[in-house]
Amino acid sequence: MKSYLKKLEEQIRLRASKPALCDYGGESYTYAQVAEQVEKFHIFFQAAGIRKGDKIALCAQNSARWAIAFLAVNTYEATIVPILPNYTPEGLAQLICHSDSIFLIADAPIWKNLKPFELPLVRGVLDAREYKLLACTDPLLQTAWEDHERLFKECYPEGLSMDDIHYPDNPEAIAIINYTSGTSGDPKGVMLSYGAMSDIVEYCQQHIHNAPEKLVSMLPLAHIYGLGIEFIYPCCTGFTIHFLGKVPSPSLLVQAMSEVKPYLMITVPLIMEKLYSNLIRPQLNTRSAKAILTIPGVRSSFYRSVGKKLLATLGGNVHTLIIGGAPLSWKVESVLKKIELPYVVGYGMTEACPLLAFDMPAGYAPGSCGKPIHQIRIDSSEPDRIPGEIQAQGPNLFSGYYKNPEAEKEAYTADGWFRTGDLGIMDESGNLFIRGRIKALILSSSGQNIYPEEVEQVLGRHPQVEESLVVDRENKLVALVYPKAGSVKGDDEEAIAALSDDIRTRSNALLPKFSQIFQVELVDMPFERTAKGSIKRHLYQ
Repeated sequence: MKSYLKKLEEQIRLRASKPALCDYGGESYTYAQVAEQVEKFHIFFQAAGIRKGDKIALCAQNSARWAIAFLAVNTYEATIVPILPNYTPEGLAQLICHSDSIFLIADAPIWKNLKPFELPLVRGVLDAREYKLLACTDPLLQTAWEDHERLFKECYPEGLSMDDIHYPDNPEAIAIINYTSGTSGDPKGVMLSYGAMSDIVEYCQQHIHNAPEKLVSMLPLAHIYGLGIEFIYPCCTGFTIHFLGKVPSPSLLVQAMSEVKPYLMITVPLIMEKLYSNLIRPQLNTRSAKAILTIPGVRSSFYRSVGKKLLATLGGNVHTLIIGGAPLSWKVESVLKKIELPYVVGYGMTEACPLLAFDMPAGYAPGSCGKPIHQIRIDSSEPDRIPGEIQAQGPNLFSGYYKNPEAEKEAYTADGWFRTGDLGIMDESGNLFIRGRIKALILSSSGQNIYPEEVEQVLGRHPQVEESLVVDRENKLVALVYPKAGSVKGDDEEAIAALSDDIRTRSNALLPKFSQIFQVELVDMPFERTAKGSIKRHLYQ
């Protein structure tokens, strides 16, 4: 298997003059320009005494320069530590210190909120947008940065030739430490090797697409889903990537998609649910649409026309729409299926770079998350019927948790399978269906296993429910519900009580007795979510 860095090297040579990394509406870099910027970083790192294996933290909003900085560290064989920019200053400082990072690349406003004395190992800070030093405690590093442009010209007086580019191939080395920000509230530094990431790039090229195309990047690059599937894989395949720089509103996303006309759309359920609410549901809720949908012979063609219209709105060139990072509500997925959108819902974790299961739309079973990309087993006596823990093996799995051997030991079974902590079943065709998190599992007073995600799917069918979360309070199921806008006006206590009771009554009519909802509580704010869109359950217990 060829290293992903060697594949990147190959694309730079093949597509030197082609655009590689672009800020939507901003600056753009060709593959050759990316290589030149990367080499300037290498010269700086070497002059500054930064060695292979040293940790460099990167905390900034998505941009072409974020991507270049990542590639520069990655191809130098220092270990890159991408950190989400929405951490609190205290949380960010903790991760920078825990990772032993000696250099920080960050947006200026992020650095401004940090306290330098809390980062004793950090020798310097580089502005991720302007590429200028924001702080420096090391004269050697200061001089190296001031001299790196001159040193580059001395090394390459006629400019960087494509023959000068030689990236390493060391599959066992740690390429990335990615801190999880999952629902457990306990971030861990996941060590990912060059070999593990190379395996995912190879899989994507073999099973998704392996030719240069265009892509709109909307996911956080510091999260492994966006980093691996929306940046590293496309970049190593010769794509032109357009970075939006933030989580897009439906209008911004539509504008960017219509201009760029991407071949793939890689996204999360939260964005798909916004597209459903803003672009799909209004078409299905008109008086004429409701009348058409009562006619059996016309219904399917009408649904198909809605799907074609949506694809046209998204640029008219989307061949595959990949959804991942969190569960997709069945209410939305069932509509995507009806309108014949070429979508698939995948499954993965940071520890798997991130893919564990996937399938292309032609073979995708609705409601599933595809088929295992390597080996998956269900820890259950009847894995096709009784949910059990999803356990995995494969070359894409992580090398351990940084400075946390106890967590690493707990992550594996006695016979060497990675424990995902997720519950699922697998049908006879190998399709994997997620049933929830082990930590979220609720044991009823009668001894029945209750999967809150399944109850939440039922709650989501109510027309006034925007999102919900089911918790266990004194052996009773309580549903926290964030209602759709306009469902309740002001502080009308009677209306609130009536809506709560209606949601509970309608949902219980669809639920077995052991998972009946005791009480519905309306909340006035959306639930706090992780970067990949999962609700932070630990905040609402």
